[in-house]
Amino acid sequence: MFEKQILIPEPEFILQQKPLSEEAKKIKKERDLLVKSVIDGSEDKLLLIIGPCSAHEEKPVLAYIEKLGKLNEKVKDKLVIVPRIYTNKPRTKGVGYKGMFSQPDPNSKEDILKGILAIRQLHIDAIEASGLTSADEMLYPENYPYVEDLLSYVAVGARSSENQFHRLVSSGIDVPVGMKNPMGGSIPVLMNSIFAAQSKQVFKYNHYQVATSGNPYCHAVLRGLVDSYGNDIPNFHYETVMKVYEQYVKSEGILKNPAIIIDSNHSNSNKQFKQQIRIVEEVLQNRLYDADFKKIVKGFMIESFLEEGNQARDDIFGKSITDPCLGWADTERLICDIADKV
Repeated sequence: MFEKQILIPEPEFILQQKPLSEEAKKIKKERDLLVKSVIDGSEDKLLLIIGPCSAHEEKPVLAYIEKLGKLNEKVKDKLVIVPRIYTNKPRTKGVGYKGMFSQPDPNSKEDILKGILAIRQLHIDAIEASGLTSADEMLYPENYPYVEDLLSYVAVGARSSENQFHRLVSSGIDVPVGMKNPMGGSIPVLMNSIFAAQSKQVFKYNHYQVATSGNPYCHAVLRGLVDSYGNDIPNFHYETVMKVYEQYVKSEGILKNPAIIIDSNHSNSNKQFKQQIRIVEEVLQNRLYDADFKKIVKGFMIESFLEEGNQARDDIFGKSITDPCLGWADTERLICDIADKV
């Protein structure tokens, strides 16, 4: 039984209530083109989607992103930094903290309307504080219109990439979409997801029959896999990445803009957050070793925050309340090291 609690206004109304400034619109337009240029290979830079596992509170997230913005000025000739502001949190068992969109105060009850307003304000403030537009995960496709004017990158998670609706909505998004390999790790399924998102589609979406033109910038994100016994198995190693590259080669003329982003955490690191440094270093070395590997691997997803690790309660400023993250000191060193090796 459904209990109706709060009427949620249509996206058009919310966007009018919290609009982007003209300057922020200009920044977003420029940033969208920059991120696309990395995916399509017209720009020889690496893409970094980096930030906390989940954005649970505005002040520490903005403090972190301000640091990213300053660091970006030092490395922008080599890297395109996209702050990870993930405002929806998938839950394996369906219960627990589900992100700022649902629960703007992690210590209070769900308030989705307040959450929508909070995440719009956070994304807007992040642009103004850093000059960087951000990435968010499209956990609930029908909610995407509430933030579509704010994001330069959209992620589809491992639990969602096999879902038909996520694939269809991705086909209408006009910024790059990173499609993670499914939890079981099937690369053919991943390729099917990318193909569906790159194709023209017609479907029902938020009260309308819509037609999309396809998203040529949808691409693969390798995040490791989980076997039938619950063991994490990495897929960032050279041999695995090159097998994905072979699938792209076989689809030549079918899939556009072949690209892979390596997720350095999750099942690739067995959620051992410090291992992200080693994983990134190995991938960078492989880019130096093989021209095809370098051509296909366009960047990294990295989980980091002000303070390393995680916490059960929101007691320490800038420390994750979900998965553990790198701290800022390690993050800064890692970003500078990546820039040196591009």
